[in-house]
Order: sequence, then structure tokens, then C-alpha cells
Amino acid sequence: MADVILLFGRILFIALLYLFLFAAVKTGVGLVVTGGVRARAKELAITVAEGPRELRGVTLLLSGPIVIGRSADADLVISDDFVSSIHAKVLPDGDGAIVEDLGSTNGTMVNGQPVTRPLRVREGDMIELGTNRLKVVRA
Repeated sequence: MADVILLFGRILFIALLYLFLFAAVKTGVGLVVTGGVRARAKELAITVAEGPRELRGVTLLLSGPIVIGRSADADLVISDDFVSSIHAKVLPDGDGAIVEDLGSTNGTMVNGQPVTRPLRVREGDMIELGTNRLKVVRA
């Protein structure tokens, strides 16, 4: 009788060991497929909501600073007389971003308020440069 109980215990132990290994491998494969981070949060980005037709809908990920202006040296070039050559800069900052006016002639607005110093923005906020509107989104 003791031999039967020991045999059953060994079989149960091996079954539990296989279940554990299966779960560990399944988790490991998920981590490899997603680049090492499971359920990774979407990155913050800015998208052109209103502006020149060729730019509407363009989305730029905030993986680093983005300079916006009319100059070819800007990361986001907006051909508009109300946009200065180097108008504003958007920098990623934790779960949000920082908008900074770079001494533009017509100024930069966030949600209708003038940007007089670096200002923190979050998803859903609207950045206005002249007649152009950029929305902070998750992409």
C-alpha cells in the first residue's frame, strides 16, 4: 500500500513540475516576442490635428526632443507664415512632455493658454502654433 501512495506522489510531483515548466516557458516566450516588456505602454506622440493638408494626421513619437518650425532644420517643418523658423520644442518627460516656446514671433499656446515658460503637457492637450494645432496622443 505504501508503494502505491509513493508512486502516486511521484506522478503528481512530475505532473506539477511539467505544469510549472510549461508556465515558465510560456511567459519567457511572451517576453522575447514583445522585446522584453510585457504589456508595454504606448508611447507619447504629437499628431497634426489642424494645419497644412500634407501634414494633417502626421504623428511623431516623442522618443526625443522635437523642434517645430518653418526652417528645414526643424524636426517638424510647418510652412506657415505664422510659424517662426524655429518656433517651439517638445521634450518627453516621464508620462508627459514639456513644451517650450523658442522665442517665436507669434507665440505658442497650450489649450488656449500662452506658453511663457516651459510647460508640462499630457495626453489630450492641444499645442497651437499660429493656425496649426498639434494634439498630444498615445501611439
